[in-house]
Amino acid sequence: MVKKRLLALLLVFVLILAGCVNTKSDVAEEKANDGVSKGEKPVIEILSMSANEDDVNIARDQLVKNGFDVKLNLQPDYGSFTAQKEAGNFDLAVSSWTTVTGNPDYAVRGLFKSDGDNSIMADKEIDELIDLASTQTASEYKETYKELEQLLVMDRAYIAPLYTSYKTQGINTEILNPDTVRLSKSRALAWEPIDFVDQSKRETQPFIVSQEISTLTSLDPIKGNDGSINQLNTNMYVRLVNLTDDDKITAEGSLSHNFAMAEGNSDYYFLLRDDINFAKIEDQQAVDTGERVGSDDVIFSMDRASNPDSVPDHRTYSLHEHIASTEAVTNLAELDAPAASGKGTVREALEADLETGISKLVENKNDADNAKGVYQVIKLTTTEPFPQVLNYLAHQSAGIVSKKQVESINTYDVASFDVNKDIPYGDQNTVTEGAKYDNHLYASGPYILSHKNDYEAIFRKNPAYMAGTENEPKISNVTVRFIADPDSALSALRNGEIHLNYVIPETKYNVVEDDPKLSLQKMESNGVRYMLFNTKGREVSESEDLRKAVLYSINQDEFINYYQGNKIKAVSTVSPLVDTGNELVADPEKVKEYLNNYQESK
Repeated sequence: MVKKRLLALLLVFVLILAGCVNTKSDVAEEKANDGVSKGEKPVIEILSMSANEDDVNIARDQLVKNGFDVKLNLQPDYGSFTAQKEAGNFDLAVSSWTTVTGNPDYAVRGLFKSDGDNSIMADKEIDELIDLASTQTASEYKETYKELEQLLVMDRAYIAPLYTSYKTQGINTEILNPDTVRLSKSRALAWEPIDFVDQSKRETQPFIVSQEISTLTSLDPIKGNDGSINQLNTNMYVRLVNLTDDDKITAEGSLSHNFAMAEGNSDYYFLLRDDINFAKIEDQQAVDTGERVGSDDVIFSMDRASNPDSVPDHRTYSLHEHIASTEAVTNLAELDAPAASGKGTVREALEADLETGISKLVENKNDADNAKGVYQVIKLTTTEPFPQVLNYLAHQSAGIVSKKQVESINTYDVASFDVNKDIPYGDQNTVTEGAKYDNHLYASGPYILSHKNDYEAIFRKNPAYMAGTENEPKISNVTVRFIADPDSALSALRNGEIHLNYVIPETKYNVVEDDPKLSLQKMESNGVRYMLFNTKGREVSESEDLRKAVLYSINQDEFINYYQGNKIKAVSTVSPLVDTGNELVADPEKVKEYLNNYQESK
């Protein structure tokens, strides 16, 4: 009897379960009715570093909600991420780009042009638009970048933008005078204007700033363009021009008194200062080499920057490939050429606000005497009209190195360079404690690196950098403290171990703002987070409809809400630089349309 009762109960249970299970036709009907998928749901693999997991989770949830299955490929560090990306193990790769030159050409050329340093794309129409925009002035290129952005994102869906970030830094205002600390949209932190509240400490106490990366790519400016050296090389090497905090080209704090673009937008003239010498290190202290920074050093620096074979592993060539030639001008009459502005001559532009006008031009840098009207002028000619070359000349990779010193160090053959035995100029081993090599750096900028270890790097003031002017460095010593973890860096700022924390996480703004001894500086940055579609060997590589379905699944408002309003909408990497008027809005109906198109095409 008990067995019969158990069998009856079991039969009832099975029948109940059968009533709850979807049949094959039920599932098919549900898939047909969800409006986004008539077949199996597309699987999208997202590749990212684990540090970006919050962004990945938001994107995953949005894609799942819109009818996708999502696979995550999270890597612990940048090296592992890059290896997976190069192997093609992704449909979408979470990527970031910051335009550190302040110009839109840098925001697209290396990323989206067929021969770009960081590009995985090949689209002839996009190439043509990038090249066209590069020949135009700022007043002309807005419509071109609008068309480029429309094609890149909305029409062909090569990327899916997530947001633009703010640039921030936290300052200990009990130690540093906040009025002397600049926050620039593009350029790295300038050290020379920074001053203590107590100015009597300028000679005895170092200014201490944090940096995440301790292994330095290279202290040769053309051999690195990353977070390990951008701030360091910016302060070690002077440039022909600089960027203002809001990305305008300026001669202030540069090697030039003034600069001018000639009619035609291909010839650029720079009037050089005569009050900067190279510094070197002796017994861990900076000394004046007695060697002036002049035209021969500029010509040498620009020639090697624009030559892909000047050094092994040249990492910044694409920024300077438009330089055709650089030369010293000795014929004063050449400066009578019309300026591109249409107002006056090149000479008038170069002489603007000078205490002493130009009476003579000399080729030998040691013959220059600005107080007597004797100057050096550099003429840089581009391969084609290219006004944005000035922004690239403001980048740290265009830093002026000593021709004499670099040639004395780089005696190896570039073609047969052996990383195991050849020591190139700028190798970090020459400044690392315990290494068998001597510090061979010559710095043309306000500071020079004396020595480093895994904990910190010590910089000394260049004693022969614009002495007696407002650009002479205020503080004699700078310590760059290497702190990889953002939370640890913030703690170091709060307890006084460092004086400035260069990057404050969005979720910690209130920590800085609520601390009475700290101040938060904040501005819109040129940094954009986006997802890059794989262009080879994947379904998304072949199907524009599938890419567009992903694109219109992304709701940027949800990212901005997660970051408590501390993010800004973006359309492309151009968004922070040019107001194109384009806007990308999440649209579930478009997702359904494109997914159905994709399914029907299979």
